[in-house]
Amino acid sequence: MSAEQISPEPSAGVIVGREHRLPVRIYYEDTDFTGVVYHANYLRYFERGRSDFFRLAGISHSEFLALPEPTAFSVIRIELDFRRAARIDDALTVRTAYDSVTGARLNVSQSITRGDELIAQARVTAVCIDLKGRAIRPPRMMLERLSPLFVPPVAAP
Repeated sequence: MSAEQISPEPSAGVIVGREHRLPVRIYYEDTDFTGVVYHANYLRYFERGRSDFFRLAGISHSEFLALPEPTAFSVIRIELDFRRAARIDDALTVRTAYDSVTGARLNVSQSITRGDELIAQARVTAVCIDLKGRAIRPPRMMLERLSPLFVPPVAAP
């Protein structure tokens, strides 16, 4: 393998349209004694998807902590549905779409797939907070970077 083939940083996935896609490989450490992914690990995969989506959209957690009014994020709700079991050695894709921002809330839709097969899906609500833990509106620069990637609202029938 040549030096050009070795990536200096781990993959943060790719944004396709308005959806972020992050490849995840299942390792022995991710599974329970039966070789099935331990349920709490799905939360880790979804977190990686949200964080790497931000990274590719030009949003840095450390940049927000360095603002004159430091900003962080806190998950306040996750609704998670398990559809199929993922197993050791599976190659999965974490799919993330930021649906909207309402006030301090960021509304996110996520899924994990194995090929075309749905493994799990989540609806996540996170809030922007100050360092005292109070909900605040997201910084303008974050909205400017994210808004082109919001999923357009679906018109009522």
